[in-house]
Amino acid sequence: MYVIQAAAVRGRCAGCLMAQSGRRDAPELPDFSLLKRLARDQLIYLLEQQHEVDKLYKVELKPIVSTADQLCFLIRPRIQTVKWISDVVNLDKAAGRLRRYKIIFTPQKFYACEAVLEEQGVFGDVTCDEWAFYLLPLDDDIISLELPEFFRENFLEGDQRWVGAAGGALRLIHSLYGPFSKVYGIGQCAKMVYESWREQVEDGEQKTQQPEIGNVFLIDRDVDFITPLCSQVVYEGLVDDIFRIKCGSVEFGPEVTSSDKSIKVMLNSQDKVFNEIRNEHFSNVFGFLSQKARNLQTAYDKRRGMDIQQMKAFVSEELKGLKQEHRLLSLHIGASECIMKKKTKQDFQELLKTEHSLLEGFEVRECVSFIEEHINRQISMIDSLRLLCLLSLTENGLLPKDYRSLKAQYLQSYGIEHLLTFSNLKQMGLLVEQQPGETLTVMESKVGKLVNDKTAGKLTDAFSSLAKKSNFRALSKRLVLIPKSGEEYDLRVPRDMAYIFSGAYVPLSCKLIEQVLERDGWTGLEEITRMLNGHEFAVSGGANGTESRIKADSQRIVLVMFLGGCTYSEISALRFLGRERGYKFIVVTTAITNSGRLLEALLDNHP
Repeated sequence: MYVIQAAAVRGRCAGCLMAQSGRRDAPELPDFSLLKRLARDQLIYLLEQQHEVDKLYKVELKPIVSTADQLCFLIRPRIQTVKWISDVVNLDKAAGRLRRYKIIFTPQKFYACEAVLEEQGVFGDVTCDEWAFYLLPLDDDIISLELPEFFRENFLEGDQRWVGAAGGALRLIHSLYGPFSKVYGIGQCAKMVYESWREQVEDGEQKTQQPEIGNVFLIDRDVDFITPLCSQVVYEGLVDDIFRIKCGSVEFGPEVTSSDKSIKVMLNSQDKVFNEIRNEHFSNVFGFLSQKARNLQTAYDKRRGMDIQQMKAFVSEELKGLKQEHRLLSLHIGASECIMKKKTKQDFQELLKTEHSLLEGFEVRECVSFIEEHINRQISMIDSLRLLCLLSLTENGLLPKDYRSLKAQYLQSYGIEHLLTFSNLKQMGLLVEQQPGETLTVMESKVGKLVNDKTAGKLTDAFSSLAKKSNFRALSKRLVLIPKSGEEYDLRVPRDMAYIFSGAYVPLSCKLIEQVLERDGWTGLEEITRMLNGHEFAVSGGANGTESRIKADSQRIVLVMFLGGCTYSEISALRFLGRERGYKFIVVTTAITNSGRLLEALLDNHP
């Protein structure tokens, strides 16, 4: 978000190590640089031609020091930011300074923001506009709406105002790369986004073009909470967990750079070193980096014995690339060493063991004891909460005595103010107390009865009570989410998507996508969708062009839209699935998430 200081306005206002095993017939991804060019051109027109921008500043919610006679604010429609702008205006008025103020909301403006301006007494002093900027390509196969608030506001607060923005993002992709041949989805929000998109397509101009994307899959985050709560162990996921990747870039501090300066680095496929290790299990990363260092040294050593002409060619053609690769290699070695220090400690190994036991349903009492110790030692507030949620989700709720005991210990360790956090987690179905008689068999029979009642047009009281229950054990058994224990799992040559969690668990979200694509719909998955509370759909998109053409090319390009955020581990799993099955996956998400971001969004003190 930016504050734009403008002069007076005239006129109208103001790839990877295991890629070798992939199929060679995978299709090419669409060129998403078009989205970047569109956004850039729109922004240049908006700022330079319409508002004659002089200087650009990032919004930091601090007092503004400027002599310009107009301030233009380009912001997300967030109440906190609008209140800050109101304070800026009121301070200027109190100081007798006359300025013009323009607020440009992106991707759209909301009535709530205008109501705040009115409450603060500045509604008449500012003019409001909106810029329909929906999509930010983070990489060749990742596009983000950069709406981290979508998760809390939609799934906890029931505020559906962002549904239209998600539908608008899908409409933009459809207009540039569609039409789509099939649209699949699961989740209440997914259904609403699909309907919003269809309405916008029908209202807009219809274009006939060759489709570049065949299938679309919409999935709600609350369909699978287990996956984002598991510790990430692929390189990109670990970098996100420890250093927090923001908008595709990360800031490495002195502990990584081995200097007194921090460096901001873009993490995408343009970084050759990163591109080859991003999807790798961390246990494979150091071996690759050491081999890369040896290869670089060999390339440098070629200089010896060169004549003048050869040296000139080497300097002009290779040296710059080698130096860039050397710099990036040094950074990733530094980052890996930093990760090693934090993730190879005994505490982390025990934590991973506990997670795997919870996923497999083994030694649950020992897991409860470990969680108690974790809470009482105050190792990490978020990690303690994460383990509690994993215990609840995998065991279909906590036993009443465990729930009361663990909750009391957590509040004693981290503060009574987290009472509201527990209320939020209970509302989301993340941390709940088992009700008497709620065994897995009883729960399954209830779910089956509810689905039958639903088809008869009835919505029972029991359905509402079951809406937020987890059926992980039954889902895991039917979808084979937990590989057989006792079998050796070679992380250097993974055999399935479980490698992203050290061979312990196949992510539910990605398994659903795999199954639906295999079956060309939800047929045969009725039991699964019952346990996931339904809202699944499969619709033909009515793509034009010959059927053979669609099947040969675009049908194997699959756009997956995560509503509520997705993790880098899920993206790595989908890339693996694509290599194995000859698909190319494009991930569109409301924001990149991880266990920390997801739980922080549900804390009682979240802004």
